Order: sequence, then structure tokens, then C-alpha cells
Amino acid sequence: MGVKETLLNLLYPARCVVCDEITGTGCAGETICKKCREKIVYIREPFCMKCGKQLSKTEQEYCSDCQKKKHAYIQGTALYDYGSMADSVFRFKYMGRVEYARFYGRELYKEKACWLAMINPDALVPVPIHPSRKRKRGYNQAELIARELARCSGIPVNTRLIRRIGRTSPLKNLNQLEREKNLKRAFKIYKNDVKLSTIVIIDDIYTTGSTIDAMTGILHKAGIPNVYFMALTIGRGI
Repeated sequence: MGVKETLLNLLYPARCVVCDEITGTGCAGETICKKCREKIVYIREPFCMKCGKQLSKTEQEYCSDCQKKKHAYIQGTALYDYGSMADSVFRFKYMGRVEYARFYGRELYKEKACWLAMINPDALVPVPIHPSRKRKRGYNQAELIARELARCSGIPVNTRLIRRIGRTSPLKNLNQLEREKNLKRAFKIYKNDVKLSTIVIIDDIYTTGSTIDAMTGILHKAGIPNVYFMALTIGRGI
């Protein structure tokens, strides 16, 4: 370790992306402590063949949500079980911990490179947030994840294709019907100059799929037939 790196580590010791404690590794680039690496719950088979939620039974193909509701997107995948990363995502989303994006993006690529190669998307499209919310927060967390994933994968990010024009209430406190009503007319296509045919929507959290479905409907109307999604975290299926 050079002098500059040593000084930076003394002044700004590396903190774990999961527990936010100092990693204690003596390495400025280390982003997770050993104990938390073991605590992270990754989504593994069996998982829902539609939305990617973790399932408990190997004979299941779809979670109860996807059995009841027909989603507009083709398929989705997710990296972490939400419960194991909830505090981390909260700090990233609401407390300005933008440095987490590098860790998240690299983890997504490490775990999902084969899935991306199979989909072979033309672009990664982060879920947009309303301009007023972006001004207040200072960034769009989904866009930060998408850009880091793009750096790893070489797949371009498109932030000009679709925008959020409606100010929506936070979805976490709404039921399914309220979510769908809240998202109605929330998105608008701005440019599809390059005539994309396959895209992957990037988001930080997947719960019911209302946001992804609302975006997919707009994208289909714009002539983009193949829409998938990738989420950093997802709830469990039953």
C-alpha cells in the first residue's frame, strides 16, 4: 500500500457496505467485512421463473404473486434477498452512500453475467425518478447501479428513453391496487431513436412488480418488444 492510500485509509477508513462498521482490513478498497459476507443472502434456485423471487419448494415454478397476476415483462432476476440487505439499501438510497453503487454493480455482474449474455440486451434502462425527487436526493440510485453494471458488462445505459413525468407517492406503504393507480401515467417515452428491441430495466428493489409493469407497458407502445428486469434486491415468494 502506498503512502497516499495509507493516509486515505487513516483519514477515511473503509466501512462495510452491509453493517457500516469499519472493515478493519487495512485496505482502502475493501467494501465488506468478513462476517457480513457470510450474512448476505443471495437468490439461488429454486426461484420464480417469472420474477425471480426465492421459492422454498423445488417443484414450484412460479411464486404465488406471479400465479395470480400476468406481468407485462418477459422475465426478471434479482441478486439479494431484501431482508439481508435492507439497511444497506436504505443508506444507499436515502443517506447519500453513493459509493455503494460500485460494490452493487460489480456483484450484479459477477452473479448475473451469464443471464445478461443469454438476454443479450441492447441497453440497460434504470427506473427513472421524478426530477424534483432527483434534485432533492441528488441522484437516481437505479441509475448509479446501472452505470456501474455497464462499466463491467459493456452494455450501454440509456437514460433518455423513458422519463418519469408524474410525481408518485412512495410505493412501500401502498397495496397492489394503490400502487397501480399511483403509477398510472407516471412514465413517458422521450426518445427511441436507435430502435431498441431488447432492454433490461434496472431497479434497486422489486416488490410487486407494479413499477416494472407500468414501464413495460409504455415501452411496448414505443415499439420495444422484449423487456426484462434486473433488481438488486427482492422479497421472498411463497
